[in-house]
Amino acid sequence: MSGRQRPRASSQSPRTNAPPRIPEAYGPAARPDPRRIPLYAGLAVLGAAVGLAGALVQAALFPGGLLLALAASAGLFYGGRVLTRTQLGALVPAVGWFLAVMALLGGRPEGDYVFGQALGLALFMLGGMVVAVICATMSRLPRPADDTGRPGG
Repeated sequence: MSGRQRPRASSQSPRTNAPPRIPEAYGPAARPDPRRIPLYAGLAVLGAAVGLAGALVQAALFPGGLLLALAASAGLFYGGRVLTRTQLGALVPAVGWFLAVMALLGGRPEGDYVFGQALGLALFMLGGMVVAVICATMSRLPRPADDTGRPGG
């Protein structure tokens, strides 16, 4: 190379009078998409239905019913996450599930109680909350099956 210095890149670029662009927000700061509101409402109702059904099944068929109820909850939370591709997609059905289970915990004035055993209730509540947190805090979603992983293929 010669002793001559290269000019700076900024001195060679043309000047424009355009205002600087503000980068678009993403994640929790992003503008909500109004088309997803009915989807989230449906997921919340579905979460309440799964919570109600899970409470009845786990109390009726204790060991197998508990596993079935937790598997249904996990499927709903994970399905909401994959469907919306957001963490909110897992949290909204979890909130519906939680509210339905809390409403069933109150019982009735006559003394009737939906949950059969204290152990089943504890496992159902803790298991459902753990599954909801796991689904909501997953770092990445799986890649589509049609992607071979090869560039250009």
